[in-house]
Amino acid sequence: MVFDSAVDPDPEKIWYRSNLDQSLAFESRWEDFRRWVAKHHDVYGLGATPEAVQGHYDDVRAALATGPAGGKVGPGQFHAAFREAAYYDDYWAMRATALSEYVRGNAEPLITQMSPRAITAKDDENARAVYTAVECNDAPWPEEWEVWDRDHSDLAVIAPFQTWDNAFTNLPCAFWPAPRQQPLEVSTEWGELPPVLILAAERDAATPYKGALELQRRLRGAVLVTERDAGTHGIGGAGNSCVDGHLRRYLLTGETPAGDAECAPHAEPNPVSLD
Repeated sequence: MVFDSAVDPDPEKIWYRSNLDQSLAFESRWEDFRRWVAKHHDVYGLGATPEAVQGHYDDVRAALATGPAGGKVGPGQFHAAFREAAYYDDYWAMRATALSEYVRGNAEPLITQMSPRAITAKDDENARAVYTAVECNDAPWPEEWEVWDRDHSDLAVIAPFQTWDNAFTNLPCAFWPAPRQQPLEVSTEWGELPPVLILAAERDAATPYKGALELQRRLRGAVLVTERDAGTHGIGGAGNSCVDGHLRRYLLTGETPAGDAECAPHAEPNPVSLD
């Protein structure tokens, strides 16, 4: 059995607390992206500090609220596109280019990347419906808006990037009419399972790293492979030869490393300019 980028199995976390933890982790990963863009100020011209990059992001988002780019890209689409960059650093260069070009007066890359696509609309709607049903049915949620408002207002002070977007996404669960389930206590003792391999990136935002540690604690004997200083969500087959080597060996032979293993991060993306 392989767990790649696992959710924290603690029943007290699923799902309301898990999403608060996720929003906090997104803030760290968003800072990773901004730091990378700042490091490549010579390419993007968005400032030599993460704070300067944030300033441009905020300015563009405010501008899109009053005048959507191409009549299609408002602040919601803009944020969703950059949230993808917090999931996968494959998006870093293209999103930085879109932001940089918009600041320079060229909105086309932003419109091309971030406009809603009619061809995927049904799939997107179905995916959101399934996500909501799973989240809302799996566990109890607070039903009082005062609880949501308090918790998210407090968190947004230190983690503004994703906190309120997560709240908006999951708020239907406060009013969900179907019966809610109680999350199961998951745990096994030594020898109760075949060898188990857990893969996790240390700076994963979608499923924070401490969830992998909690899963390993509950599945006695499971072996954890960590990609240090990296944040891609889903690291198996993502191009890190060290991680992929452990995964390939397990799938072909059923063997895990003798103990927990650490892998150096995959290479950061190369900056790309339209100049």
